[in-house]
Amino acid sequence: MFGYTSTTDEVLSGTNLSGRRVLITGVSAGLGVETARALAARGARVVGAARDLAKAQVATATVRNDSAANGGSFELVELDLANLMSVRACADRLLAAGDPFDIIIANAGVMAAPFGHTADGFETQFGTNHLGHFVLVNRIAPLIKTGGRLVSLSSSGHRFSNVDLEDPNFERTPYDPFVAYGRSKTANILFAVAFDARHRERGVRAAAVHPGGILTELSRHLDPAALPAMIDEMNQQLAAEGKAPFEFKTIPQGAATSVWAAAVAAADEIGGRYCENCHLGHIVPDDAPISPMSEGVRAYALDPANAEALWKKSEELVGERF
Repeated sequence: MFGYTSTTDEVLSGTNLSGRRVLITGVSAGLGVETARALAARGARVVGAARDLAKAQVATATVRNDSAANGGSFELVELDLANLMSVRACADRLLAAGDPFDIIIANAGVMAAPFGHTADGFETQFGTNHLGHFVLVNRIAPLIKTGGRLVSLSSSGHRFSNVDLEDPNFERTPYDPFVAYGRSKTANILFAVAFDARHRERGVRAAAVHPGGILTELSRHLDPAALPAMIDEMNQQLAAEGKAPFEFKTIPQGAATSVWAAAVAAADEIGGRYCENCHLGHIVPDDAPISPMSEGVRAYALDPANAEALWKKSEELVGERF
């Protein structure tokens, strides 16, 4: 029914989410704001998490307006995924409130950042995109209702690299911003695979999603002058495959797969899987092209053994067992 150009409103047409409670990270811009708006406009009670609450307050004005007009609700909580003290404090507040969630959407992230470290000494992208969500979601897992879902935002960029559990912080490996991004996005998929395996018996399912190529704040670290050359290279690949030239998705199109996996798709269909363009992704060879238009997922990103190894390494890094 849906595909590359589907929007959040099209995917959720006729869907009533009254009474459903949703947590979304990264609601200060882009996909997070649109995801929150689309769900709150269908009656959901949305909790948005953001590092900069003042920025998020301004960015989510449309969310509050649409939620109020359609029986939903919206509130903000503070969360800095690059600081585990902040992550644990946010989780503690949510646990103390005791209000359960039907859906968690781990949306926040950074892309192709210069080399750096989180407050806890982890490489910035792996620490923020994966480890921050790993601790948050696992700590509040008891709040997820039976029948609930976790949606972990990944990217076609996972094709840049498998995770490196021997050197996650680039202490012995030359740093490349896209390799680091690829590792973190592969980790986002593997986390969904392992989380799904642990919670499916109680009816809680997890899936990873690729939103597509979208111009959002996520691309703030990219050189604007280099973007035309990147698009030209993608178009050459697409032409060789007999496909139309690349077009960026709009933000409502980019957020569509998140809401599809969260509230529309059958749980057993998406559990432990990778989704894109509002359908399941297929496994592609390791040498398949890397671009926002290229569909498919690397086998290493869905490998249960790889997922378990990452889970154990993540526990070791953050000093907690889940």
